[in-house]
Parts: sequence; structure tokens; C-alpha cells
Amino acid sequence: MQIDLPEVLAEIKREFARYEQALIVNDMATLNALFWLDDRVLRLGTAENLYGHAGIAGFRAARPAAAAQRQIGRVQITSYGRDCAHTCVEFERDGRAGRQTQTWLRLPEGWRIVAAHVSLLS
Repeated sequence: MQIDLPEVLAEIKREFARYEQALIVNDMATLNALFWLDDRVLRLGTAENLYGHAGIAGFRAARPAAAAQRQIGRVQITSYGRDCAHTCVEFERDGRAGRQTQTWLRLPEGWRIVAAHVSLLS
């Protein structure tokens, strides 16, 4: 297996930037599209455990429509072969430090997040 193929890293960096921009402007259509449309996708958040695409989309729809302004710190992206990648992000929002991880898979419809975790540090 080849780790960190330059062309795969470039693809994931573009998708991650797309995700981040959608998060900042609260573009729910793009955020929902970037998650795998499957009951096995999951997102473990700061106060919620979401299973399945419908659960994640429902959570986003029920949140206030305010944009999620945050300052990004360290970002680490690693790809594994041509079809799997992982992102780790440290961020700060509202004076609190947090972290986010995402597992991305290349599926027939494109790169999709299949698992995500967001947490805040105490």
C-alpha cells in the first residue's frame, strides 16, 4: 500500500476545503452531500452520537442556521492507497479548543466521509 500519494492528498485537500467552506457558511446541502448516503455512516459529536445519513442530516437541519466560525490550527491529512484517507484537525471556536477527525472513502459517487468525530477539550 502506498501512503500519501501526492495526487490522492491533493484530492482530499480539495474535498476537505470544500467541507470547511460549507461548514463556515452553513451550506447544509454540501455538508450532507459529503457524508456517505448510507445507514452505516456515523458522526460522533460534542453532545450527540449520530448514526446513518438521515440522523446526521436531521441533526444539521435542527441546528440554528448560524455559521460555524472557527479558527483552524493543525491539520494532518494521510491517505492510504488510492481510496482511503483520514483527516485530523485542531480548531478553536468560541474560546474553546476542539478536534475533528474524518475518515474518507472514494466511492462510485466520489470522496465521502464515512466516519467523523468532533470533540471539545475541557
